[in-house]
Amino acid sequence: MSDLMNQLNETVSYIKSRVKSSAKVGIVLGSGLGNLSEVIEIEEAIPYTDIPNFPTSTVKGHGGKLLFGKLGGASVICMSGRFHFYEGYSAQQVIFPVRVMKLLGVETLLLSNAAGGVNPNYKVGDLMIINDHISFFTANPLIGKNVEELGTRFPDMSEPYCKNLIAKAVAIGEQHNIKLHQGVYTAVTGPTFETHAEYRLIKIIGSDVVGMSTVQENIAAVHCGMKVFAVSVVTDLGIRDDNNVITHEEVLQAAKEAEPKLTLLFTELAKSV
Repeated sequence: MSDLMNQLNETVSYIKSRVKSSAKVGIVLGSGLGNLSEVIEIEEAIPYTDIPNFPTSTVKGHGGKLLFGKLGGASVICMSGRFHFYEGYSAQQVIFPVRVMKLLGVETLLLSNAAGGVNPNYKVGDLMIINDHISFFTANPLIGKNVEELGTRFPDMSEPYCKNLIAKAVAIGEQHNIKLHQGVYTAVTGPTFETHAEYRLIKIIGSDVVGMSTVQENIAAVHCGMKVFAVSVVTDLGIRDDNNVITHEEVLQAAKEAEPKLTLLFTELAKSV
């Protein structure tokens, strides 16, 4: 057995010693979106620092606990705080929790993030369902020896985001009068916000938003057979006036204001799968 599988099994065994319930739905909360966790009927909350082999979140706006409980009556596992490549973690460390969720029984992964709007029709506070992504600017987390227990050497990425889940989300949005865009997410390493030239390039290659997360987690989830749904909260505008300086505090505030819509969307989705 590989060292990675040994680590995963150690982590899963520890979590199972603390938590008896099982969940088919996993959730990862992005920057400033941690308040969704307050809606979860929490049965167990395990600090990342207690979990063997787990990284720890170092970014403001990200919690540091693995939550187990009910959302809309559905059993869920929720990462309150994710890990990023720009924090100094390897791509493999970033995706470690996704693989743990898979081994705990998760079949559907709901991802959220705060992103910069590139599409000129987007406004701060809008939600965009990710229907595809561009990952050329980030390290692929599957580089290295493939672990067959997790998935195939060359996973197909023709449907990285589940069309059925997207259709359900669109129906939920129409039912609750939530405006939802659909578009392409481009992942960059961060931690710097993009230059004007970089924003123009990202727009030219066909992206609607840009961010510093999500894609590596998506690749890992698809690799191990999960269905994935992801949504971006537009927290700043990349195509902007020269004097409009982006700050992390403004990103967190915009995410907080959009969060009720995301909470409703994820709650209804969790109930439907």
